Amino acid sequence: MAALLLRRDKKSTAAHLKSDLNRTDNSSGVRQLQELLDSVLNPEKPAADTEALDWCKCLIAGGEGFEEFCKTVRSYDNATLCGLVWTANFVAYRCRTCGISPCMSLCAECFNNGDHTGHDFNMFRSQAGGACDCGDSNVMRETGFCRRHRLRTGENVPSVPRDLLLMSEMVLSRFIICIIQYLRDGYTEPDTSTERDLQKVLQELEPQISFLEELTKMGGAMRTVLTKILTNQQTFKDLSMGQEENVFAKKNYENYLSALKNSGLVSVEEKAQTGAAEPTRGSETGALGLLGAAAPSSSGSNKEEDQDGGQSIGQRKRVKLSSTTKDPSIMDSLKHKCFLEELLFWTIKYEFPQKMVTFLLNMLPDQDYKITFTKTFVQHYAFIMKTLMKSQESDTMSNRIVHISVQLFSNEDLARHVTEECQLLDIMVTVLLYMMESCLIKSELQDEENSRHVVVNCSEALLKNNTYWPLVSDFINILSHQSVAKKFLEDHSLLMLWMSFVSFFQGMNLNKRELSEHVEFESQTYYAAFAAELEACAQPMWGLLTHCKVKETQEYTKTVVRYCLETLQIWFDAIGFVDELAPNQVTFHLPLHRYYAMFLSKAVKCQGLDLESLLPDQEMLMRIMVHPLQIQASLSEIHSNMWVRNGLQIKGQAMTYVQSHFCNSMIDPDIFLLQVCASRLDPDYFISSVFERFKVVDLLTMASVHQNTVLDGEQERPMLEGALTFLVILSSLRIHLGMADDEILRAEMVSQLCMNDRTHSSLLDLIPENPNPKSGIVPGSCSFEEMLSAVADFKAPVFELGGSMQQGMYTPKAEVWEKEFDPIMVILRTVYRRDVQSAMDRYSAFLKQSGMHTTGNPWPPYKERTPLHPCYKGLDRLLHCKTLHIVIFTLLYKIWLDHSNMSEHVLCMVLYLIELGLDNQVEEDKGDEEPCIEEHCHDSWFPGTNLLSNLHHVINYVRVRVPETAPEVKREPPASTSTEASNFGQNVREAQVFSLVAERRRKFQEIINRSSTEASQAVRPKSSSTRWVPPGTPPQLVTEILEIHESMLSLLIKLHQKLSAKQNSLSATWLEDMDANPNRHIHGDGITAIERILTKAATRSHQSKRSIQEICGKVFPPVAPKKNSPAAKKTMDKEERRQRARERQQKLLAEFASRQKSFMETAMDVESPDTEAAMDLGASEVKESEVLYDCVICGQSGPSTEDRPTGLVVLLQASSVLGHRCKSDEAKKLPTTDDERIYPADTCGAAHDVRLALMQSFFKDSSCLQSVSIGWDGGVYVQTCGHTLHIDCHKSYMESLRNDQVMQGFSVDKGEFTCPLCRQFANSVLPCRPGRSTEVVSWHMPSNNKTSVLVKEVEDLQEQLGLFPMESNLSKEMELVIKDIKNTTQRKYMDYGKNPGSPDNDFLFMYSVARTNLELELVHRGGNLCSGGASGAAKRSCLNQLFHVLAMHMRLYSIDSAYNPWTRLTQVAPSRDDCLDDERPEVPMLFRDCPSLLIIFVLTMPQPLRKEHFICLVRMLYNLQYTQALAALSAKFSPEERQAWSTSGALKKNAFNAEKSYEALLSHVITELSKVKTVYDVNTEEPSMLSTSVWSPQSIEYSLQQFCLPYLRLSCLLQHHLYGDNLSGCPEEEEFSGLAGCLGLLDPVPQPSNPMYSASCLDWTVSAFDLMSQWCSEVTGLTNTQAEKSMTLLVQDLQWASPHLLHLPDNYNTIFQYYHKKACTACKKVPKDPALCLICGTFVCLKGLCCKQQGICECVWHSQHCGAATGIFLLINASVIIIIRGHRFCLWGSVYLDAHGEEDRDLRRGKPLFLCVERYRVLAQQWVSHTFDHINKRWGPHYNGL
Repeated sequence: MAALLLRRDKKSTAAHLKSDLNRTDNSSGVRQLQELLDSVLNPEKPAADTEALDWCKCLIAGGEGFEEFCKTVRSYDNATLCGLVWTANFVAYRCRTCGISPCMSLCAECFNNGDHTGHDFNMFRSQAGGACDCGDSNVMRETGFCRRHRLRTGENVPSVPRDLLLMSEMVLSRFIICIIQYLRDGYTEPDTSTERDLQKVLQELEPQISFLEELTKMGGAMRTVLTKILTNQQTFKDLSMGQEENVFAKKNYENYLSALKNSGLVSVEEKAQTGAAEPTRGSETGALGLLGAAAPSSSGSNKEEDQDGGQSIGQRKRVKLSSTTKDPSIMDSLKHKCFLEELLFWTIKYEFPQKMVTFLLNMLPDQDYKITFTKTFVQHYAFIMKTLMKSQESDTMSNRIVHISVQLFSNEDLARHVTEECQLLDIMVTVLLYMMESCLIKSELQDEENSRHVVVNCSEALLKNNTYWPLVSDFINILSHQSVAKKFLEDHSLLMLWMSFVSFFQGMNLNKRELSEHVEFESQTYYAAFAAELEACAQPMWGLLTHCKVKETQEYTKTVVRYCLETLQIWFDAIGFVDELAPNQVTFHLPLHRYYAMFLSKAVKCQGLDLESLLPDQEMLMRIMVHPLQIQASLSEIHSNMWVRNGLQIKGQAMTYVQSHFCNSMIDPDIFLLQVCASRLDPDYFISSVFERFKVVDLLTMASVHQNTVLDGEQERPMLEGALTFLVILSSLRIHLGMADDEILRAEMVSQLCMNDRTHSSLLDLIPENPNPKSGIVPGSCSFEEMLSAVADFKAPVFELGGSMQQGMYTPKAEVWEKEFDPIMVILRTVYRRDVQSAMDRYSAFLKQSGMHTTGNPWPPYKERTPLHPCYKGLDRLLHCKTLHIVIFTLLYKIWLDHSNMSEHVLCMVLYLIELGLDNQVEEDKGDEEPCIEEHCHDSWFPGTNLLSNLHHVINYVRVRVPETAPEVKREPPASTSTEASNFGQNVREAQVFSLVAERRRKFQEIINRSSTEASQAVRPKSSSTRWVPPGTPPQLVTEILEIHESMLSLLIKLHQKLSAKQNSLSATWLEDMDANPNRHIHGDGITAIERILTKAATRSHQSKRSIQEICGKVFPPVAPKKNSPAAKKTMDKEERRQRARERQQKLLAEFASRQKSFMETAMDVESPDTEAAMDLGASEVKESEVLYDCVICGQSGPSTEDRPTGLVVLLQASSVLGHRCKSDEAKKLPTTDDERIYPADTCGAAHDVRLALMQSFFKDSSCLQSVSIGWDGGVYVQTCGHTLHIDCHKSYMESLRNDQVMQGFSVDKGEFTCPLCRQFANSVLPCRPGRSTEVVSWHMPSNNKTSVLVKEVEDLQEQLGLFPMESNLSKEMELVIKDIKNTTQRKYMDYGKNPGSPDNDFLFMYSVARTNLELELVHRGGNLCSGGASGAAKRSCLNQLFHVLAMHMRLYSIDSAYNPWTRLTQVAPSRDDCLDDERPEVPMLFRDCPSLLIIFVLTMPQPLRKEHFICLVRMLYNLQYTQALAALSAKFSPEERQAWSTSGALKKNAFNAEKSYEALLSHVITELSKVKTVYDVNTEEPSMLSTSVWSPQSIEYSLQQFCLPYLRLSCLLQHHLYGDNLSGCPEEEEFSGLAGCLGLLDPVPQPSNPMYSASCLDWTVSAFDLMSQWCSEVTGLTNTQAEKSMTLLVQDLQWASPHLLHLPDNYNTIFQYYHKKACTACKKVPKDPALCLICGTFVCLKGLCCKQQGICECVWHSQHCGAATGIFLLINASVIIIIRGHRFCLWGSVYLDAHGEEDRDLRRGKPLFLCVERYRVLAQQWVSHTFDHINKRWGPHYNGL
């Protein structure tokens, strides 16, 4: 039967079967169909056979066409969601205003059809793929839905007729099992010997899977059918096991089972058939089986008892695992009950093929499917991660996994559902643990031998390649749902597991300080470590913290804190840490500490918990404090270069630790934890610990010389500064101690803005955001914007023409500098130390500008702090403890006496600490002081702990231990040495700060030894004083007693004198004067700071006030208690010498700067109108005989000679700017729809090409080549920077550049170099002609000859043959330059003649170079000469020298006198009939281009040309130009008008001035040209546009003037360059008369009465009418065929508008949406990097190999054709512009900026961008003025690869 059906036509079979199946008894139909499918869908056939697919399509459609069937099914689409699935690199949108979940995304269509105006949205390129959420109210607000999904069109769709999809159900279930069988069959294990090619299997299945994907796109109705099939367990049972008799199916099924087994997954058969929730009695034990170790079966042991740490770590860790995983089957059991599950299984096995992923995701809009699929996904989760770890392509696979999981887990209901039903959290945590266990190593922290702690190994691929991120990102995603997070926080066993996971990261990537030699290999593992801590520990932590915001969640916080402390205790035990750190190690990774800190902070800030209840005992606090403190000290060590042998990476770690993305998960919690410890521990103990950790204890001695066992001399100062700065930060930072969120944001913003002006995006990036995506702080949220406008002013982007592109910047407001600048916050947040300096520089600049502080350098301002939260009040005790006061006293004393290693910064920090102490008083509470300790230790120094009272306490004697060599030893003991004194000394000796270390030890012992109840009773016996000498002090230390007699106040006053360098800088009545002006102390230097402190002390205590007045009363100079030792003298001398050297250097620099300035003024002054002599020979009447040049290389000045010529530094470049000019002044629009086009035919270049081609088809080639100019496209433009050099000097300079190995941005082999003086880019040297200025004078002298005489003289001059110049260095160089000029452009821009390379061709090219440069200068002057003067471009022009070089070259060509146009210009020749018939005629004079003729004449006549001869040339050619104007005009008339003008003019022919009357001449031309009918008849078919208007005399005059203007402008410019005549400016309407006057065509006397007539400039030497008849007859003499075409040559249009780049749309999105998906016209593919030419609008593939021609990529190829090697391209996907110039390219920047005036390169931020007109103008300006090479600095070679 099946065979029968197979032979029939598919369509009819399908229709027949469909009708069978629709009967009530459809059993025969079912049987027939089954048989047919058995043979069609036979998995033994090769998959590539498409026959089966065709059958399926026909059967499903039930006899109608498949396309129609699709349409029908679509009409029943009831989906309310969009659900469009996309893959990586797709451009989608995200709107934060509409999104509920942070992962919300929309496809472009839904986004554009929704209303998001004013919303915070951005466009983004999908990294991993995604799906459109439009219509899903779980993920986004309904207001954001697009029109289609807002109306819920799906809900009122009629229900599907039963018979429509009947066939589909039957056929598709078979089709899917067929696919699964192929997948089973094709899979081989990676370890089998056969070649494993999964890709091949997938490729063969491509059409089948694509077909499934197509079905999903038919809409809801078809998805329902598919869901039914995929989730039906019965069908799966029937079809998948394989029927008995079918051998293939059986083998197939076995293959599947073995695949299951090899996955470490136990197959269905071997499992007890129970629900997944029960523990299975599998062949392996839980997760441990996978680890390959047999775990001890102590699963019964309770985790709470499991903390004795008795077992070995390996065992113990594993036991903990197996006992806490609720269900060991998580890691190793899979059962498949339906197609969907097996499909997913194979999808994983085949490592997530893109098509399969897309199919599975396309089904998601179906709700039933979504739930089943999510459960299936969770069920396979462990397996997915295992596969990922083994995969070779883990990156691609990660993306595809996240592509799926983000769609499932972003939905809170769904996430909660699977958490409850499938234990999602258990699975995730277990899998994470399992994953990390694969790369654990023993920790080397602390006690290396006995450590039982294990950490992850950061150099493993798992961490280095971030393989764990899909898992972690899913985990963070589900923790963002409150319901799920609560479940997690309630489940104690899970929390415990999680803590053990976090502890794997505690202490990872340990750094050991290299002490002897530099480390050989710098590992870069620290990136991996920081990323891992941030992603795997910190982000989940932030996720949990967002749900612990209110009182109700107190319990959660308590639990977490309890587990943190437990785990920390376990960690301390494991690494064997008691109280002393192992030296020279640091790890930046303490996630456990940070969890503890952040939950503490949250508890106090948001949940109102009491801090006491969450803190451990003192001993534990002491331990907790050690490691974070070690990090702070190590930061200081790293910056003091003590870790320099560890390489750069250690600096990298120090920077990353404070960097904006990490700081709030790293340094902030660390500092907060230290603040908590400091507020709860004994302050003396804490301060001693700090100085000991920072290794500066030995430095804190009164003696001037000390021994430091741990630091080198140059490290002492930075370490001391570090310690003091740390104490200041610790006691003044309030981020977690009571600041509100808004205040924190404000402080962060101010500190970033103070360092530098910032762009909006960099500010967003630099402000530490709460890293959790759902935290509710959205970057760019309203609070951010409001805060920004409150603290900063927006500086709009500014543009200097020669400068770099500025971005829109925010800069702090004045009041911020004045009141809010906080140097401490700046120090905390700077990654680079230079930023602190930058902030201070900006601050002092502000003070100077506002006049608040003008002398000297200001000090960092002191800032009042917000009050502490009551819980942390204890922190102030730090500032009021004796140890700190002793340190402060010692340091003040040392600074006053200039001891070594003291610095201004030290003093600054000391004063800051004093001031903080004065501002934060501690309430005196005598109760809990421990008198014994106080008495034992400190009474000799200070009476109490309060800073105010200690300030004025005088200290008389101090005993110090000093080396015998110290200056103190040599002094006699003081006279008053009575017994009390020495006793006193004895006491002092014990209290010396020397005992810091011992002090700390003792406190620690005490706390450990005393029982917590009887704290105050434990009085320790006084021990003999010698016990406190630090161990290992070298024996040659002797004890000395120093006489001090100072108090802190007296030292402060003495320092004030020292700083102000005045003896009694403070008078006794000083304080009274102070009260008058309390405000003047905020800003200023050290003097101000001291005054401020003294004032505060005086106002707060009468005792202090009295002391201050007393001290100020006695004035005394600083007397050191030591003699000046020779060593000190030496340092003094050294200082002085340094000072002198500095002064010398300053002087030299100043001199150099002034020289440079004067050079800049002369050389670079672009605007100055007076042109230099070097630039224009004869620019002024030079008195000496020769022009002198300065060589910028050897510095000598002299004339240019034949033997040693001087040359101008020039840049030659090919340019097509002129060719791109159009008729209209409007720029062409860039097309952004399919209907818009750009037509290139109307450009100047195209018009000239057409004209020349037309001429060449009728006239003699050699004559054609002298009748026009080329160089509109690809002409050579020459510009100079104006500097000259000897040509031989230049050669040696080039040689040195060639040997220079430094990477230059230019190619020396191509002759490129930079000007040795101004560094402008150049590539040739233009020789200067040796010139005498005497010639110049005679050159100018007019010899009032009549015009006719001059005409004859000109003719004679032209007859002179070109003399070959003498062979000299000069002539050689000139030939070389000509060669350079020819090599600058491509051959196609030079060869226009019939035979390339002929002299005619060469001749044309040469004079066109002159024409190009003249025309370009005109363009630079704005297209006319109205402005007069030398324009900026003229300054760069070197036309004079260029003319001489060209002239010398062109004199080699002589023009055959028979064809000399001069004779035809000036004489009425007898008619010549000797022209042979076969030879083509010459070009008629009326068709010739006058400016070209002028240049030819000037260049071919002997140099120098006298000015009168030049004027004569101009006059004769003007006659021709005028006649051409009349002819062109007459052609525009209608026949009637022509008739009328002809007759009216004929009457005037006999008037005396007929030759200067335009009417007579016009009539003559019309008459002459009408002799042959063809001339005017051509136009009659298409009446010209102008014929509607009537020609008045005024309009005729205007039209004639416009026609002649371009010629006059060029002549005038040429005269200006050759003779140095000034160009006088004039208003635009008088331009014609101005130019005519300048050229001597008109008497310069203005005739205001009558309007100016262009005809009055004519000057005929022979009868005008005869000459004109002759010119006209040349045209009328042509044969008829030629005449028709030639008429177009008459009506030439000489006016071109200035060149423009394309007109771009305002919004970048318009360009982006149209072009980023547009297919390339050449290769028909959508380019990976599309680009647009901004000159002509061509769409090209950047870097695309598809469009490569002759090894050159398309952009470079296009730049050569469109711009003669200059291309300006807009890169669509990056919004930036690149410039291609020859063999180099550079990134120019972007002309599209966002609302904050910023570029968005690569569209990373995806914010809306708008055209910045200003920037676009700058770009166009650089293009027209050819200054890309000079202005843009970063050029690189493109190797034809763009």
